[in-house]
Amino acid sequence: MTSDDATRAIGAIDAALEQILQDWLPQQRWFAGKDGDVRAVRVVSRRSLGGEDPLLLHVLVDVDQHASGAPVPTLHSPAGSQSVRYQLLLGVRAELPPQLDHALVGFAEGLGVVYEGTHDHDLMRMLLGWIDADAQRAGIRFRREPSAEIDTDAASLVLTAEQSNTSVVFGEQSILKLFRIVVPGTNPDLELTRALTERGNPHVAALQGWIETEIDGALTTLGIVQEFLRSGSDGWALALTSVRDLFAEGDLHADEVGGDFAAESERLGLATADVHAALAAALPTGVADHDALATLAAAMRARLDAATVAVPLLIDHAPAINAVFDDLGRGHEPVAVQRVHGDYHLGQVLRTDTGWVLLDFEGEPGAPTAVRAAPSSPLRDIAGMLRSFDYASRYLLADHSGVAQLEYRAAEWADRNRDAFCVGYAKGSGHDPREDDVLLRAFELDKAVYEVTYEARNRPDWVRIPLGSIERLLAARAA
Repeated sequence: MTSDDATRAIGAIDAALEQILQDWLPQQRWFAGKDGDVRAVRVVSRRSLGGEDPLLLHVLVDVDQHASGAPVPTLHSPAGSQSVRYQLLLGVRAELPPQLDHALVGFAEGLGVVYEGTHDHDLMRMLLGWIDADAQRAGIRFRREPSAEIDTDAASLVLTAEQSNTSVVFGEQSILKLFRIVVPGTNPDLELTRALTERGNPHVAALQGWIETEIDGALTTLGIVQEFLRSGSDGWALALTSVRDLFAEGDLHADEVGGDFAAESERLGLATADVHAALAAALPTGVADHDALATLAAAMRARLDAATVAVPLLIDHAPAINAVFDDLGRGHEPVAVQRVHGDYHLGQVLRTDTGWVLLDFEGEPGAPTAVRAAPSSPLRDIAGMLRSFDYASRYLLADHSGVAQLEYRAAEWADRNRDAFCVGYAKGSGHDPREDDVLLRAFELDKAVYEVTYEARNRPDWVRIPLGSIERLLAARAA
């Protein structure tokens, strides 16, 4: 076969993959563009990692979409990209066994039957073995954290709860998180988890290994392996249980109900302060001066402007919100900045037998790596968690009408747990975050504006949750 023949054969296989992926990708839980039509799928790279039948392929694809409606701003830019790069682990077999029927992608001429490789125990066991061996396959590096003990014979199981990534559990010891959207550079989740693991911090699932390769000249994180916290309970689920218990008790206050969450909220505040202190000790810190804060306030105003175009419901609130951002940009004292979680909420924490553990340090999904890795005020994380308490308190009311009598109880729960979290943080850090009400309120409103745009596009009936929060935050400022 000549080189031209080989090139044509490779192109034909890539074209066959692109055809079957165009229908398959939008059906996946982790696919981020469900609100737009897929215009094109392009195979950027296809590497054979190992095996014959089954064969494991590593594939990067660029997906072009036409988004419907006005763009929803992220926390960092008014408009997102129309092209997103995804990472796929695809298995190839001559015939697909019945237990893998659910993972079928399609038949690609020149390859065979293509399927989602993370569901194949044989392929995942092979991949875990490469991590344990510090192996390199087809330009992809599989790395093991020196102190890690990995059971390479453990059976694998794909978790169904993950949204933006895919998580594969190995026995009761390890969990692989495969980053589906690939952004060149070291993922902050790896960088921060490694820093906390090396310091022996008890509030992180210990790093066991990672996968990386070069993309566009940058060493890029493809996935990480951490300790699997089998006994951990999701913070969001625990909070909702507490709210449900309160709603069921018609004549008791939040501090009188058996499912009161405030003590756990205070412990979570303590854990958060401990993680922030460890990150500040392990990684670079700095100071945001007047100019940097003015730039931050200007970015918040720009995101608000974009949001009012997408969601006219925000227009009436825009002048008061901009006034809060003006307070931040005009005359605020310099602020200490450091590495922070970046996308902090109750769904990012687990309550284990030994205390709270923080997860998913990758930052806001879709933001450039440089933005996610930039130092920020710890109050950004605190604002995210305070917003999460507010959401949890009203989540059960979102789809129901005629429950105005429960609004008071929801507000009582939210206030009690927000205060408890701040008290715990103050005990752990020596600084009550509520003392800097200008910066904290600005971060909260910035997050709430994003939530309004998100809900307007995805769950219109829920817009009233963040809108109500905006009204309360503005009322507190005016009081």
